[in-house]
Amino acid sequence: MDAVLFVGHGSRDPEGNLEVRRFVEAMAEELSVPIVETCFLELERPDIFQGVHACVKRGATRVVVIPMMLFAAGHAKIHIPVAIDEVKERYPQVEFVYGRPIGVHPKVLEILAARLAEVGVLPDVEQPETAVLVVGRGSSDPDANGDLFKLSRLLWERFRVKWVETAFIGVTSPLTEEGVERCLKLGARQVVILPYFLFTGVLIKRMEAMLEELRGRHADISFTMTHYFGFHPALRQVFHERVREALQGVVKMNCDTCQYRLDAMEHIDHHHHHSHDHHHHHDHDHGHGHHHHVHVK
Repeated sequence: MDAVLFVGHGSRDPEGNLEVRRFVEAMAEELSVPIVETCFLELERPDIFQGVHACVKRGATRVVVIPMMLFAAGHAKIHIPVAIDEVKERYPQVEFVYGRPIGVHPKVLEILAARLAEVGVLPDVEQPETAVLVVGRGSSDPDANGDLFKLSRLLWERFRVKWVETAFIGVTSPLTEEGVERCLKLGARQVVILPYFLFTGVLIKRMEAMLEELRGRHADISFTMTHYFGFHPALRQVFHERVREALQGVVKMNCDTCQYRLDAMEHIDHHHHHSHDHHHHHDHDHGHGHHHHVHVK
């Protein structure tokens, strides 16, 4: 019997965790899979081990693990595969299939365009004094950071705003404040902050507070922040695709035999995947410079 286990990041903010649960509940009603469960990588229970146990207890013989991650950074490349390695040992009778994170996807651009339209930024309207600042979580993985810059460029190609800039809330540069300063130095009179986040959480609320501070500091500049991805229908379509390709066996992640990951396991901080110690606190992704490629047959 098939099961789909969605793995959310986990947040200190209960509202963010609740949004993940509600999103998966809506997905469960749409998927033709008998078992659908939610778990979290950190900061919230159930963790991955508890999520897998719930699937097996309900009769699962194959568990498709879907990372609810925007990019293939450290969590998707290292921490979730490590947890899957461990549950394989606990449940040798169960087949595990690891799906892909969202990545650079056309539906993501559709979501971003919809969020910009909600604040009056439209593809067919020229706005020569407007800058869109795409703000991501930030990662120590250069691939993930580079993917966000790529999406910003693709967004710029679709719109007639003067600038689309990229910044991060933490971990790497340019930070959000630096991104805003760059927009102003370039001559922007309107700055639209576009949060590149799936759901609400501590960082979204930090950005909202920052927005109010910017408005107070620059009274002559218009500052707006769009909604995050949230419950946009296109996001559900992306996860439908990720589930479908995993169930059909068309996704091959080379993480199982990646020598980099095998070597890294000797040194990695295992607090990411021990079920008794999941309440560690940080706001960043962990990553590495090694390229894990996803092969689609």
